[in-house]
Amino acid sequence: MKQPENVNIKFGDLINQIDSGDIKIPQFQREFVWSKTKSAELLDSILKGYPIGSFTLWKTTERLRTIRNLGGANLPDAREDHPIDYVLDGQQRMTSLYASFKGLKINKNSNVEDFEEIYIDLTVEENGQLVITDVKDRKKEEVIKLKELLYGGRKLMRIYPESLDAKLEEYKNRFITYTFSGIILKNVPIDIATEVFSRLNVGGQPLSTFEIMVAKTYDETKNFDLSIKYDEFINRVEDVGYETISASTLLQLIAVLIKKECTRKHILSLSRDEFIKIWDSAIDALEHAIDYFKSYYRIPVSKLLPYNALLIPFAYFFYHHNDRPNNTQRRYLEDFFWRTSISERYSQSLEAKVAQDIKRIDKILEEKLPNYDYEVNIEPSDIIDNGWFSTGRSFIKAILCLFTYQEPKSFLDNSKVTLDNDWLKIATSKNYHHFFPKKFLEGKKEEFYINHIANITIVDDYLNKRKIKTKDPSIYMSEFQKANRDLENTMKTHLIDLDNFGIFTDDYDTFLNKRAEAISNELKKKIIKQSLSK
Repeated sequence: MKQPENVNIKFGDLINQIDSGDIKIPQFQREFVWSKTKSAELLDSILKGYPIGSFTLWKTTERLRTIRNLGGANLPDAREDHPIDYVLDGQQRMTSLYASFKGLKINKNSNVEDFEEIYIDLTVEENGQLVITDVKDRKKEEVIKLKELLYGGRKLMRIYPESLDAKLEEYKNRFITYTFSGIILKNVPIDIATEVFSRLNVGGQPLSTFEIMVAKTYDETKNFDLSIKYDEFINRVEDVGYETISASTLLQLIAVLIKKECTRKHILSLSRDEFIKIWDSAIDALEHAIDYFKSYYRIPVSKLLPYNALLIPFAYFFYHHNDRPNNTQRRYLEDFFWRTSISERYSQSLEAKVAQDIKRIDKILEEKLPNYDYEVNIEPSDIIDNGWFSTGRSFIKAILCLFTYQEPKSFLDNSKVTLDNDWLKIATSKNYHHFFPKKFLEGKKEEFYINHIANITIVDDYLNKRKIKTKDPSIYMSEFQKANRDLENTMKTHLIDLDNFGIFTDDYDTFLNKRAEAISNELKKKIIKQSLSK
């Protein structure tokens, strides 16, 4: 990387460069938040010749998504093939200066601040407050608008006494000759530029990879705005309950499709053209993966996914195989899904493991069973030992997916339990029912065994709050037997045997062990047993 270049920027040049589109504010910069009063303090420093800090600019021919209406002014596009100076540091100061010099009206939080109402006090001494915003009860000849001082001309000045001519000329000259210091980074890649931005803005929030890629991939001629495209995708998948898919998952998918790697470095190295070119195909593959998860694994909503990232290898499969998998591929994909979820594989080193798993998907595309170098523990004892119920764990989410695969029915009337993302976010949701209620088990069992995945069933909110409450299992299940003649089959959809799980004797030990065994048996149907690869 070349050393940054120190430059001096004259007042007139700064304004002209903004007006011409040669200086731009990238979209990843935060909103303009300075008040008119704070801007007046900045201008007061300039009028007194004080330094106001330097601007850091990134000069590049890259075209980023920018804030086009700087301070409310409709600015032109940059000249074609001409480098742009993107503001990395000093955006608030630069926008303040531009808004004040142009007298712009800026809408902030539904309130309009008129930056034309900034004045120079012509009566105070040099060490006083020269730039002010409150001119109530002031005589007209005592103050002058900044904009009028700069652009008014001699005709406008005639309302002021001749004794102020020298001061007016002096103040105007101070502004137009003031030199701003600048630091320019030339021709560095976007990841370096945004790293500089993040380090300069240490008090703010670091830029996300998505924010950088929104700026980098913006192309007005192709009508491509990643921010809008992502929102459109989320709006579509919201209709099928998959609206919690993160932007990072989508970026990782595109990087995997192009480079078979998905680190931040690989994502940021993607060119605008290749990103835009693959977008539609990537989204189509991702929607195929969502449809497959919903139909084949019966995962009704995205919040139940053990990992968002599981969509990446499956979308990769559908990108290269634009059809339903055949029987062999389907069996190997099923093994891959449950193996990855139960092992909590993506809880650490996600990017590296996804890249490894893409090679396994390549094997599945060839109808070959991949080798795995990690264990999957699904014996009943493993279910019990690892069963603390927390919806943030992929192991638990995998078992919840196993429960939804059974398409659980209501204890009351055998109707289908409806799931949505709103109530699946927290373990304390009323829709996660402790089959042996906590109140019943308190004082009898440790909290670990009370709040255990083997003690969880998925029920309707109404059923949990109105019908079950804290009743003993033998009592409330006897009541449901009277209301639901098919209760025995209903309970099978919850992986519960009504007669052999100790329910009517309120035997929790039997229930816990039998339910863990039922969960284990279902997982064994899905995971292909094989020796660890060396």
